[in-house]
Amino acid sequence: MSESQYFREHPDVESSPVEIDVSLPDVAFALRTDTGVFSRGALDTGTRLLLAEAPAPPRQGTLLDLGCGAGAIAITLALRSPDAVVWAVDVNERARSLTAFNASRAGASNLLVASPEEVPESVRFDAIWSNPPIRIGKPALHQLLTSWLARLSDGGTAVLVVQKHLGADSLADWLRTNGWDVERIRSRAGYRLLVVSRPA
Repeated sequence: MSESQYFREHPDVESSPVEIDVSLPDVAFALRTDTGVFSRGALDTGTRLLLAEAPAPPRQGTLLDLGCGAGAIAITLALRSPDAVVWAVDVNERARSLTAFNASRAGASNLLVASPEEVPESVRFDAIWSNPPIRIGKPALHQLLTSWLARLSDGGTAVLVVQKHLGADSLADWLRTNGWDVERIRSRAGYRLLVVSRPA
């Protein structure tokens, strides 16, 4: 299946759902995945690294999973920070439907699922976690990150997981050039874990 399916509002591949288990030291939940949505049938290596080794999210405030897929990151954020509001955002309607189903089943009642245009412009995020869609190409990726990183609150941070061979280091350099502080906190299994913030 073409990976371009992940970035379409309505994937044109037939649905074929598969159940997986997400098991972390502090949270565990079932996750329904599907064709036309990123990482069907498994928790991908990058997302697993992000969930296992990112700094703890704020306990309160407004959090964002950018490119939520089936919802592994958003649900983890919601369960770890039950007093926060978590937005799960994706252009893919099938992904949004899966995330809503998986969140309800996991009891993540503090999670809001939305398309990008459904998030009010006034909303600011205290943390953004994302396994960003690198394969949409640099211009589209840069536009995506510019748009959403600008919505970080004062003191907010973004945690991004990016494959090294897909340009993690060049992305970090681009972010620095555009005025962001970037710290690489992990490098494992071919992935970089980057923490992005405004300069102090």
